[in-house]
Parts: sequence; C-alpha cells; structure tokens
Amino acid sequence: MRLGIIQTSPAFGNKEKNRGEIEQLTDGLSADLWVMPELALTGYEFRDPAEVRDLAEEVPYGDSTRWLADFCGDRNSWAVMGLAEREGKHVFNTAILCGPHRLLGRYRKLHLFDAELERFEPGNLPLPVFDLGFARVGLMICFDWRYPEAARTLTLRGAQLIAHPSNLVAPYCQAAMVTRALENRVFIATGNRVGHEHRAGRKLHFTGGSVVVNPEGETMTRLDEKKAECRVIEIDPTQADNKLATPRNHLLKGMRPEFYLQKPEE
Repeated sequence: MRLGIIQTSPAFGNKEKNRGEIEQLTDGLSADLWVMPELALTGYEFRDPAEVRDLAEEVPYGDSTRWLADFCGDRNSWAVMGLAEREGKHVFNTAILCGPHRLLGRYRKLHLFDAELERFEPGNLPLPVFDLGFARVGLMICFDWRYPEAARTLTLRGAQLIAHPSNLVAPYCQAAMVTRALENRVFIATGNRVGHEHRAGRKLHFTGGSVVVNPEGETMTRLDEKKAECRVIEIDPTQADNKLATPRNHLLKGMRPEFYLQKPEE
C-alpha cells in the first residue's frame, strides 16, 4: 500500500486556510491512506474550554468531517485526521477515519496531555482497529504513545498499522516509536505538525519530524523538523502479521497476563 504522511503548520482557528494547506501539500500525489496531525484544522493552544467548544464540531455532521470525506473521494483514498469533537455538552480530542465520501469511524483520545486536561474530556470509546481491505489500521493520538498499553491493545485487536495523529512538543516521541513498533511488530505512522503557537500565556514549539517505523523498528522515513511537507512511501502491511521475535518466541502468544498485575507474596 501507499502511505502518505502530511505534516502541516496550521494557523490557529483558520480552518479554511488549514484545509487549503493540506490540499496544496498533497496536490499531484496519491496514497491509499493519509495520516494527518492531531487537531489539524483548528490548531492546538486553546485559551480556555469555551474557545475549544466554539471551534469544535459534531461528527459526522460538521464541516471538517464532510471536507475530509470529500478529500478522500477526490483522491480515491482513506485518511486519518485529528479534530476537536463536540457531542452535546461534551468536547473530545478526536481522530476520525474517512474514506471516499464517508466516515468509517472515530477514536477519542484516552490519555490527555498537560493543559488538555482542562480543555477536553477523556475519551470514552475503545481503541479501534478498522479493516480497510489493504490494511488493518488502528488509531491512537499523540500522548497515548506514553502508555504502551495503547499500542499493545491495538496490536492485540489485529492492527498492522497504527495511525498516530500528533501535536508533539517534546523531542523524544519520534525516537520512542521505534520501541512501540518493535515491541508489537507493527507499522507506526506518526503525523506531527511544525511551527509555534503563542497563546494562553505560553509559547509552544512543535517538533515536526513525522515518522514511519516498520515492524523491525527501522525508520522508513522522517520528515523535516521545521517545514510543512508531505511524503508518500510504500509499505507491505502483511509484514506486521509476523509476530516472531525469534523462531521460538511469538510476541503475543508468549504473553503472561495473569502475572502482570499480580502482587508478589510478602
């Protein structure tokens, strides 16, 4: 399959401009699946929960979901993108998966980072895996990577590729994806953003370096740390079906979950 990583530099609150940037970056390129950043069309550093709510949208009825579905329809592809989702009184940091002119599903971020705890509610949906025919794709968002249980749960549910929309401000997540991919023998595609946001009394720098890592823990591609860009590479998702660390060690069959939370005897 052809996997496209889209790394953007969004203008806060300007959804139309940010949609245009994605369309420009992907112009003339084709991919089976695109992975875009977290909160790709709004920006990240909301001043308060009211601002989040004002920019959040319903799924699937909001303009951003419709735009992504049409984006996929125009390119005969699938895409994962992060957005702020509003459901009644609740607001979530969400990733959606769209195909040609339709929404396939969503995931709400379970592990909120720093000020997100004041702006969003923790996710209330299971970690999902979607069978697209050419690949089984799991979803997690940014800070979920700090919890190895997230990637392992997606692996146990059959994911060959984990799509990982992100707005990373720390410099070490990209390197840690090597471990997440290796310990689960899956592909991981981290779609990050670049640029700065100086709002809510602080200035954030986003680290770019969007990365694709294969089941051997090898970095297949890594984007620039400072500029918006898009890159398409070819991967074979079936490589992730081989869970053998050695001819005798199957990573999943060798698990001993009955002992992981068991307290040792005093």
